Amino acid sequence: MQHDGSGRISVQNLSKRFGAVAAVQNLSFTVEPGTVTGFLGPNGAGKTTTLRMLLGLVTPTAGTATINGRPHDQLGNPARVVGSVLENEGFHPKRTARNHLLVYAAAIGVPDQRADQVLSLVGLSSAANRRAGDFSLGMRQRLALATALLGDPQVLVLDEPANGLDPEGIVWLRNFLRAYANEGRTVLVSSHLLAEVEQTIDQVVIISAGITRYYGSLDQLRASQQSRVLVQPADASALVKALQEGGFSQVEPTPDGRVAVIGATTQQIGDLTAKSGIAVYGMQEERADLERLFFQLTQGQYAAAPQYQQQQQYQQPPQQGGWGGPPQQGYQQPPQYQQQQPYQQPPQQPYQQGPQAHQQGPQGGDWGGQR
Repeated sequence: MQHDGSGRISVQNLSKRFGAVAAVQNLSFTVEPGTVTGFLGPNGAGKTTTLRMLLGLVTPTAGTATINGRPHDQLGNPARVVGSVLENEGFHPKRTARNHLLVYAAAIGVPDQRADQVLSLVGLSSAANRRAGDFSLGMRQRLALATALLGDPQVLVLDEPANGLDPEGIVWLRNFLRAYANEGRTVLVSSHLLAEVEQTIDQVVIISAGITRYYGSLDQLRASQQSRVLVQPADASALVKALQEGGFSQVEPTPDGRVAVIGATTQQIGDLTAKSGIAVYGMQEERADLERLFFQLTQGQYAAAPQYQQQQQYQQPPQQGGWGGPPQQGYQQPPQYQQQQPYQQPPQQPYQQGPQAHQQGPQGGDWGGQR
């Protein structure tokens, strides 16, 4: 086995143009052994193009993408180093799952018994002699993963692996990827849904329109959240004025007649309104979840396309921001909650890499799922 390398994936200043279309622009990130990294972005963001460049299927316009410090075509027997599942994985519909794997096993030089081993790993042993054409989408995903595992690879690169899996299958996949990374291997998983992989990943790379929006640990992304309080007052204007005079600068009315206050607690607002004699009919404290923050980081890829300048990059959100979308140049305090305003163009600053962190996920669990 060619497991003598670092197992690190390194993407440096990677770009790809298809004619006038810039599919990927100056991406840089690393994926360390022993971690699961989420590669996230909306459909069309450039994720699959990036993975194809990493796997040697597409030639970069600029930059490099390496595994173990080498391009894919210099890995010797690549299937023994990196296993991959890309979208639209094809299977001969009349070939059984086991026969499909035997063909690939012969091609990469592993013994036939490895086919039965990987079928067991992905929970398809009972379906080994069924034709792939009769498989559900979720079962085809499992068979694709089994194919990627044939060479006992050091690195796994998976493009939307949860597509078609039922809830039980998603739990199985989560536990499998965590266990695989816990063996010291490297896992890179793409998805267009943060919630789908949030419980699996340690660090995250978020891209939109081919540009890096965030790269760092999941913990730091969580730290960028900030709570806000929605207040239903009798007089919104009077409440805004009182809050501003009380030192709360991040205050603005919402379209439904409430007032949004960032960086305050319900107790602080209650004391202030009581002192000011302003009637309040209700208060609700919210925290921006990661999914909402993900949409803030990726919004505008299509809605603001005519004004969007693709050569500009976004600065990683500050640890006390998170509610106001991309920070502007000269940023000092977290921006106010922008609910109705159009997407503001990112500043001409490169993103800042967050610290690497390994967060231990669940182990074991149900490996069965749908068969």
